[in-house]
Amino acid sequence: MGLLDKLRGELIDIIEWTEPAHSDILAYRFPRYQNEIKMGAKLVVREGQTAVFVNEGQLADVYRPGTFTLQTENMPILSTIRGWKYGFHSPFKAEVYFIAMRQWTDLKWGTANPIMLRDPEFGPVRVRAFGTYAMHVSDAATFLRQLVATDPNFETYEITNQLRNAIVSRFADAIGQAKIAVLDLAGNYDKIATVARTQIGPELAAMGLELTAFYVENISLPAEVEQALDTRTKMGVIGNLDQYTRYQTANAIPTAAANPGGIAGIGAGLGAGMAIAGQMAGAMQGQQPAGGAPPPVPGSSASFFLAVDGKQAGPFDMNALAGKAREGGLTRQTLVWKQGMSAWLPAEQVPELQAALAQVPPPLPK
Repeated sequence: MGLLDKLRGELIDIIEWTEPAHSDILAYRFPRYQNEIKMGAKLVVREGQTAVFVNEGQLADVYRPGTFTLQTENMPILSTIRGWKYGFHSPFKAEVYFIAMRQWTDLKWGTANPIMLRDPEFGPVRVRAFGTYAMHVSDAATFLRQLVATDPNFETYEITNQLRNAIVSRFADAIGQAKIAVLDLAGNYDKIATVARTQIGPELAAMGLELTAFYVENISLPAEVEQALDTRTKMGVIGNLDQYTRYQTANAIPTAAANPGGIAGIGAGLGAGMAIAGQMAGAMQGQQPAGGAPPPVPGSSASFFLAVDGKQAGPFDMNALAGKAREGGLTRQTLVWKQGMSAWLPAEQVPELQAALAQVPPPLPK
């Protein structure tokens, strides 16, 4: 420093720090010429600050918010270090650090790499997560020792990377311990955040920091897994593929009529689409329950299925149906179905079964 700085240092007897607007400074060392401080100088510590005196690299007195006149009486640690047994009135050398104790909010965290989980429904899956957190300096002396050291302007960017790494590491432990299914994660963000905050707290406390808030904004699956889930959801919404195909075909007819190729031009495409839809329906539905449309049996177009005691039986050809009628297993009210019928009907309403039902006596008169 020049002569002007030296003179200014000798004249100034107020030690204070007004934090600049939009500042990210966590710790600020008060500048004085050769670190000389006048005995009797005024120390102003504002709310949200803590002042720490350092003598020759050794942490001394700590001051909370207030205004102090620096005398040997209110600097007990520094007086002991200096050996001022009988009072002292000359300028002395010491470094003064102002520590911002306020809360720092909207700090970001996120997983750089996916976290592997074992899901009870999907098996091993990879998830990513991100969110925000808030923290503040809880112990100014520990913070100065562990992080600031001799940095004259210690800013948040100097610690956020380390904090983010610590948070992500402990978050991975927390989400694993929570044992929540992937599809239920969105409804348990608060629970996961609480577990994570408990895991992260001790590591930050060792640096003189406290995690005051922790939020999970999103936990996502890989894009291909999300796409598969979307497809699964669409199939669940569509439901009956046969009805959906008919609806799509009906909607396509007006459009086809307006095209140069006409309806004939897209007939092959519609037929192929219906065939594919039929195959998908068969693969998805598997064995149909009683009361639903059973799959066709090759070479058995004239065979019928019967509804017996609420269950599907068959298929039976005409000879077998005649035997069922003689044995009482086929009555006029028995529900029947064959390929090409749109619904199950009583046997007496099916013309092809009238010959077999001729062997069944009519209902007794009442």
